[in-house]
Formats: sequence, C-alpha cells, structure tokens
Amino acid sequence: MFDLAELERAHDIVGQAVPPTPAHVWPLLAERLGTRVIVKHENHTPIGAFKVRGGLVYLERLKRERPNILGIISATRGNHGQSLAFAASRQRVPAVIYVPRGNSVEKNRAMRAFGADLVEHGEDFQAAAEEAQRRAQFGGLHMVPSFHPDLVLGVATYALELFRTAPDLDILYVPIGQGSGISGCIMARDLLGLKTEIVGVQSTEAPSYALSFAAGTVVTTETSNTLADGMATRIPDPDAFAIIRKGAARIVQVTDDEVAAAVRAYWTDTHNLAEGAGAAPLAAALQEKQRLAGKRVGLILSGGNIDFDLFRKWIGTDATIDAQPAMA
Repeated sequence: MFDLAELERAHDIVGQAVPPTPAHVWPLLAERLGTRVIVKHENHTPIGAFKVRGGLVYLERLKRERPNILGIISATRGNHGQSLAFAASRQRVPAVIYVPRGNSVEKNRAMRAFGADLVEHGEDFQAAAEEAQRRAQFGGLHMVPSFHPDLVLGVATYALELFRTAPDLDILYVPIGQGSGISGCIMARDLLGLKTEIVGVQSTEAPSYALSFAAGTVVTTETSNTLADGMATRIPDPDAFAIIRKGAARIVQVTDDEVAAAVRAYWTDTHNLAEGAGAAPLAAALQEKQRLAGKRVGLILSGGNIDFDLFRKWIGTDATIDAQPAMA
C-alpha cells in the first residue's frame, strides 16, 4: 500500500498541523493491568481523535492533483467527518458530511464548527453513507470513503511515532471501526520490521470484523447498536479486512459495560477523557489481563470525543467501584 519513505513524507504533511502526540506510561494503569503499559494519546490532536491524520494526507493529495475540485462529501459517525472538515478547511475545499439521525450532538457541532455542511439522514452509518454516495454522483462532489490507502497512510503516522518511541512493545491493542487505524498499525509495524502482536478490538454489539476474522471471509451484521459509536460498523471494508486478516493476531470483543469501565479507568488513573472506541483497547486488555503478565503492552487511546450525557452516565457515582485499580 505504501513504503517507509511515503510514510515519512506523510508524517511531514501531518506535522504541519498536528504535533506528535504523547505516549505516556501511567503507573496506575500498570497496577490495574499488572504489567507495563504505554498509552498513545490520539485524544490530544486538534479534533480530539486520530482520524485527523488521514484527512490531512487525503486532502493534500486530492487538492494537489485536482486543484479546481468543487468539494468533497462523505459519511461519518463523527471523527472521520471532523477530520475531513478540518483538513478541507485548510485546503479551502467545501465539505458536505452526512451523519445518521440521532448522531452525537457534540460531534455534529464540531463538524459544523470546522466548516462542514452537515446533513442528517437515515438510521445508521450505512444509510447515511449510501445517501452521501447518491448525492456525490449527482452533485459533482468527490466522495471520500471511510477506508482508503491515503487515509491509512495518514493514520499510520501515529503508529510510526509510537513504534519509534517504544519499539519493544510485545502487544498493541487497537480499536476497529472501518479499519484504517489497525491497518495503519499493521503497515507501520511491518515496514519497521518489528514483531509486535497487534490485537483488534470490536464491540459485541457491532462485531462484523471479528466475525469476518473468525470466518476468513467478509461477514456483515444487521445492526450496530453499540454506544461506542466509533466501532459501530455493520459492513467491513474488504481491503481493510485483507490487511487485518493477514496482520492481526486476533480480534477481541468487548461489551458496552466493559467499555464504560475502561472510560472510568482512564478518568481515574490518568485524568484523560476517552470516548467509547478510545477506551475499548483498555477494556480488551483488562479482559485478557491474565495473558499479559511480563509483557509490555501498548494501548491506542484513539479519541476523546464522548457526548457529555454519555460521559455522565458512564462516570456516574453509582458506577465507580470498578474504577479503583487492583494492585498487581
């Protein structure tokens, strides 16, 4: 898909808008997991999520190759749309973003603030994406997919930063939505010649990639009713699945309750805000705690864009008992 020189150039492009995000070792998380752990803080980007990197690289190439483009259009549950709106505004390209009805209020507000024309349509991401595709065909707009080599190239820059900071990671947990993040991690690991085991994480309520991984072929689901909207995917991307099937060790499924516990753990142990997908890797690591003894573990905190009402529900005082770390 790309080589190390291309990845380095993408890192330069991203770096014009996004400084390298921190990778911190947190003692309380280490106590909770009973082993060494490092967190890559993609919640510290200008949009609060890793996807900004992909948007910047995608729009840089698009504007360079098509300087007179009329505009872009895409569909999202939030972070992809924020990424495109942010990057499009820097390139002075109009952006139309479709979201399903009932989408995150805060994410919708952020996309509008970054300059996007926001349209609500359908009951889930898939319906919004199909309508965006129809409008693109008749409106002369460039349709930006949720998975594309340039998006993977962009988000792989966070993995490049992490692996160069911590090349001795034994295992890295990465959430899966449409697959660009974990694909970027797999590509960066392989280009650097590392042996880190990469584990994908999905919701039990939206397990399309996990089911596909187990079956060895693309499997779709009828619903994706997780509160962790960054993982709410019904239909896997075939190209992403091919990379994941070849390069991931396994995919762990986590419940919304486990994700909520991980959100609370991040808040109490690091005072960092994690959205559902961002907390999912910690939830998976806690689920697999017994197999992690003596290993150096990496967690991708992919974003911190959680709606206030959901944050209040998951951080509420009636649910804080499990937020205390267990001594290793």
